[in-house]
Amino acid sequence: MTPYISYDLRRQVMERANFICEYCLLHDDESHFGGELDHIISLKHHGPTELENLAYACLRCNRHKGTDLGSINWQTHQLVRFFNPRADRWSEHFELLGAEIVPLTEIGEVTVRIFGFNSPKRLKERTLLIQVGLYPSAEAMDAMSKSD
Repeated sequence: MTPYISYDLRRQVMERANFICEYCLLHDDESHFGGELDHIISLKHHGPTELENLAYACLRCNRHKGTDLGSINWQTHQLVRFFNPRADRWSEHFELLGAEIVPLTEIGEVTVRIFGFNSPKRLKERTLLIQVGLYPSAEAMDAMSKSD
């Protein structure tokens, strides 16, 4: 287990994601901070540094997620894992209504809440991008309908 990610592996992850955050679907071109690689299961939890455990994430999603694997659903008081872009279909857990990313499942709810998908700044950013036709991108629309 190593935190080092080779250039080739980094490139594979970025290209597989079409340079789109695999969580909130923000394209790298529209992000002031660019994208980062995320260990879906973090190193802290012994997640491997390999293609199937890496996702491309915008800075905000990656920072909010941190090393967490999930959160508590406060209605059921149960631990619920986060959305996993390698195992889950985006459209089964989320719906895009205007600029808001609406959760459809418990997995969606904890992911939306902890990742801060609908914070005022992020809603404003997506609203502006929608107004100029940059969100969701064609690649993001495709990502909404399929899984890896």
